[in-house]
Amino acid sequence: MIAALAMSMSLSAQKVTTAELYVSQGFQGPECYEKVTVPVDKNGYMTIFNGKDFAGWRGYGLTKVTDKWVVEDGCIKFDSKKQGRGGDIIFAHKFKNFELEMEWKISEGGNSGIFYLAQETCTADGKSLEPIYISCPECQVLDNENHPDAKLGVDGNRKSSSLYDMIPAKPQNAKPFGEWNKVKIVVNNGVVTHFQNGVQVLQYTLWTPEWVEMLQKSKFSEQNWPVAFELLKECGGPNHEGLIGMQDHGDTVWYRNIKVKEL
Repeated sequence: MIAALAMSMSLSAQKVTTAELYVSQGFQGPECYEKVTVPVDKNGYMTIFNGKDFAGWRGYGLTKVTDKWVVEDGCIKFDSKKQGRGGDIIFAHKFKNFELEMEWKISEGGNSGIFYLAQETCTADGKSLEPIYISCPECQVLDNENHPDAKLGVDGNRKSSSLYDMIPAKPQNAKPFGEWNKVKIVVNNGVVTHFQNGVQVLQYTLWTPEWVEMLQKSKFSEQNWPVAFELLKECGGPNHEGLIGMQDHGDTVWYRNIKVKEL
């Protein structure tokens, strides 16, 4: 992935106002890129969803966003009632060290997730892709009160903003379905921190013996799921960078105010 980032300066105020990101235009065949211009605020956060269309976004392993993902009232919405194809979506630029912020709202009994450091990884036979969630960490998005996943796993490690199936988000301060929650994910030289509604809820370090131990205690263990274990053990690939994505878990969910600051 081309990681070049070109900043455009305002001549009058000498402040960064826009950035140009190179985004991958598809996975199959020779990979090509196009530039997407995104606004940058005074704190260095790039808005990677413009609230109007899917510029820079596409389906995982595809060349465009699928039917069930729509733009509605300035939000990215997965519409479970809409006819057509679903699947996970990605912003097609790889980030290495960054802060990611967004707001999400889940439907009653709903489940989704936010992926980071994701890869598009071929299966062993090269005929398809492995699922995105075995290539990268997942920050859980969930209706904690009404979805059965909240009671599974260990110590609440499948509730909202948890590192899915590995570390519970504590304190668990998610708002109910139908209300907006704010999440912040910081990845900095392997140290990952999740914040939910302004409160730090977990922290861990990738690519360490402790990370491997967590994987071995999860559904992604070497014994239970060898391919997932190998991919997650080295998540981010050799360059320790990856894609940001949202999960289609079959339930309606909304995302908005999606911003990234490179560190």
